[in-house]
Amino acid sequence: MPAEIDLRSDTVTKPTPSMRQAMAEAEVGDAVIDVDPTVERLEMLTAEVLGKEAAVFMPSGSMTNQIALRVHCGRSSEFLCEADCHIYHYEQGAFAQLSGLVAQTVAGEGGVLQVDQLKNLIRPENEHMVRTQLVCLENTHNRWGGRIQPQQTVEAICDWAKQNGLKRHLDGARLWNASVATGLSPQKLVEPFDSVSVCFSKGLGAPVGSALAGDHQFILEARRSRKLFGGGMRQAGIIAAGALHALEQHRDRLVEDHHNAQRLREGCEACGPLSIRGNRVDTNIVICEVDEEWTTADKLATSLEEQGVRCFAIGPQAIRFVTHLDVDAAQIASACKIIQSITNTSAAKLS
Repeated sequence: MPAEIDLRSDTVTKPTPSMRQAMAEAEVGDAVIDVDPTVERLEMLTAEVLGKEAAVFMPSGSMTNQIALRVHCGRSSEFLCEADCHIYHYEQGAFAQLSGLVAQTVAGEGGVLQVDQLKNLIRPENEHMVRTQLVCLENTHNRWGGRIQPQQTVEAICDWAKQNGLKRHLDGARLWNASVATGLSPQKLVEPFDSVSVCFSKGLGAPVGSALAGDHQFILEARRSRKLFGGGMRQAGIIAAGALHALEQHRDRLVEDHHNAQRLREGCEACGPLSIRGNRVDTNIVICEVDEEWTTADKLATSLEEQGVRCFAIGPQAIRFVTHLDVDAAQIASACKIIQSITNTSAAKLS
C-alpha cells in the first residue's frame, strides 16, 4: 500500500509536538462551576483578535453556529442564508430541530450573495408568517472550494441588514484562511457582523474546538444556550491549550496550504476528465467536477485511495481535496502524479 496522503479535510491534522506539550502542561480548572484559566485566556485572545467584546469556547462549529442562530432569532423565526452554506447543508437542520427556526435560502454565484438578491425577502409583519430576523454568511465558503467572500459585498449586505433591523452572523470556520489570503485582519473581516463563529480544528490544526464571539450580552445568552445544548466542559483547558497554541502559532503558515492548493489545482486542471468548480481556488480547498461520461466521484475517490490519496466525494460528480499542515509540497506533487496517472491512463470508465 502506498504511503497515505490524506486530503479529506484540514480536520485530520494531528497535534504538533509543541502543541501536545502545551496541552500536557495546561493550567486547568472547572469551567462550568468556576473558571478554567486556559479556557479564559483562549476566549479573551479570540475576542481580541476578532475585535469583539467577548467570546465563548465550545466543542464544535456546529454548536457555535446553532447557538448564534438561537440567540439572535429566538424561536418561530427565519434567517436568510446562501443555498450551499454549511449551516444549511451539514448541520442536520439543527436550527429547525433545536430552535424552531426556518432557513430561507438564496443561491449565490459561486457561493457569493449580492445585496440585491436579499431585498424584498424580509417577511412583512403578519400573523401568518414567520419573522425574518437574521442574515448569515460563510467565509470561506466550503462547498464552493474555500471561496472568499468579497469584503465590499459583505459590507453592503450587512449594511442593508442593519438598516432593516436584521442581525448578522458569520460562519467563519475558515476565517483564518480568508484573512491570510486577502491580507485583511480577522477584525476587519468580521467587523460588520454581530457575531462570528471560528474554528481551531480546521486550518489551525488544533484537535478540537470552536469559539463564538460577539458583544457581552450576546455571549452571556450564548453561554446559557451552550449549557442547554450540553456543551459545558469541565477541565477544558487541556483542549483549549491546543486551540490557544494554534491561534498563536499556526495562522501565518496557512499561506503554505494555499500554495499547495494552487499546485493541486494546476495538477487537476491538467487532467481531461476533471474541471475546477467555479474555475478558481482561493484558499486551501480544491473541488473537482468529474466528467460524468468518464466515471463517478465515488469511483474516482476509491481509485485514488487505492493509490494512497484520500479525498471525499461530495456529490455524484464532485470530489474535494483540502490541504493542511500535515501535507507538504512533496506530497502534493506525488498526489498530482497519482491523479494524473489515473485520469490520463484510464481510457475506459473506472469500474
